[in-house]
Amino acid sequence: MAKTLHKRAHLEIQTHRKNPIGIVRTSFRENGKTRHMELGRITGVGYDKLKLVQAALQGNVVPTSGFKIVSSREYGASKAILDLAKELGLDKMIYSRTSEHWVKCSLAMVIGRLAYPGSSKFALSHCGAYSALWKICGVDEEGLSVEACCHGPMDKLLARQGKIQKALVDKRLGEGCLVLYDIASSCMEGGFEGSDIVKYGYNRDKKRGKKQVAVSLLCGKGGCPAAVDVFPGNTKDEATVVGKIGELHKKYGIEQVVFVGGSGMVTTAQYEKINHEAVKVVSAPAHAKIKELCGKGVVQPGFFDERPIVEVVEGGMRYCLCKNPAIAEKEGRARQALLDKTKEALDKAVNSTRKGKNSKEARAGRVLGKHKMAKFVVFNGSGDNLTWSFDEKKIEAEKALDGCYAIYTDVDEASMSAVEVVESFKGLASVEKAFRRMEMRPCFHRTDPGIECHVFICMLAYYLMWHMGQRLQPLYAQGGVGGKRKYTFGYVIESLKAIRENVASIEGMPVPVITEPNDEQEFIKFLLENPA
Repeated sequence: MAKTLHKRAHLEIQTHRKNPIGIVRTSFRENGKTRHMELGRITGVGYDKLKLVQAALQGNVVPTSGFKIVSSREYGASKAILDLAKELGLDKMIYSRTSEHWVKCSLAMVIGRLAYPGSSKFALSHCGAYSALWKICGVDEEGLSVEACCHGPMDKLLARQGKIQKALVDKRLGEGCLVLYDIASSCMEGGFEGSDIVKYGYNRDKKRGKKQVAVSLLCGKGGCPAAVDVFPGNTKDEATVVGKIGELHKKYGIEQVVFVGGSGMVTTAQYEKINHEAVKVVSAPAHAKIKELCGKGVVQPGFFDERPIVEVVEGGMRYCLCKNPAIAEKEGRARQALLDKTKEALDKAVNSTRKGKNSKEARAGRVLGKHKMAKFVVFNGSGDNLTWSFDEKKIEAEKALDGCYAIYTDVDEASMSAVEVVESFKGLASVEKAFRRMEMRPCFHRTDPGIECHVFICMLAYYLMWHMGQRLQPLYAQGGVGGKRKYTFGYVIESLKAIRENVASIEGMPVPVITEPNDEQEFIKFLLENPA
């Protein structure tokens, strides 16, 4: 549907009634026809004053002491996101009867995650003083409370999660599709006594000492999210794979898929449990598997190159060998730094003349335990008669594999080339990006259902954000790259927020006026309303 942007607000005076009324409207073109949208009405004043307001809106009168802005709040960002949500059918996915109070509140919470990231539900329920979010979503602002507009609707939204995700999967995924799957951790602050999901576990962001939940995300090609699940924080990545594949069959009705999982996620034990007639796998083996293949002579370090991709077959599995020079340099620097620290510490331990209860051998052992470089160190002697050296051959062999990685698959070559296999695995970067953009922290909920629904709301918000990103590509393309980049998603939101819902007082009469968009805001709105 082609739609042009709104023009300046104007006042239409109707005099056919007993008392004249003023209708504040804005106009736009849709499919070649002029349409009007009513913003508000002015009643209870005389014709002369209505003419004065009409002239002021037309710019023909410059009010002095009789004109002032009495209130102003954010309008543009919330309205643009809501319009997109309705165009994508998200409101109907939530529930077919979109007029239900809890549906409107659910939409407001999803939009609020984008317009006001980081805000608690309590803060969002009290944003009416500075945002028209609730009014735009159709929620009565009188007597809003966090229980009525957030916690109550969240219970109903969580109950609908399965059906909403089924609708998203039907829309984004299909038979024989590529499914991107990954899992991340989200730290939780505060007390969670009695929680079944907030647990200590391996933190994928290297944040130790904090309880967490594990969050899995299922995406279609390009990283568009389709389903999210919350697991206990001590859940291992590979433990979720078989169950998630089973969901694709039983819950979502997809029989044939290519399942793309993160590095080391599809272990040998998990792989053997998969029905490979229906499910093909693309993943990356652990570094130890690459060394094993090198030890068997199946793979040589020289096979790895940035281009072209070398493919080998072992045990019916295709391995696509790749090399990333940037990662190779990073790994080399990190290892050399650890070797330098190990050398310094070992020399100090072995050459020390200090007598103590621990032998030089014991002190050297603690050094290796700290820096994890034992595989490169050779000791001679024992106790206090100890010398050491680096095994240069092992170091060189390790260097040869810096930046090297393999992608394996059981998809036949006729269905997916080596390049396509590697590109499908690289698509997981879009899932990692999704986890970052979902901004699940901070989470202010203290119950398991509250946490689960919060994560679901974050996923739905990212679903809208993903579509906004697709439509805003022409804007991003003209804003520079890297450090010179002007346009970001945050910039777009702040720019749209500058479109305000104002109430002007003209000669004592309140007049609702929406800020007229500038050229940049008009372009943003045009892109969001007109998908390429």
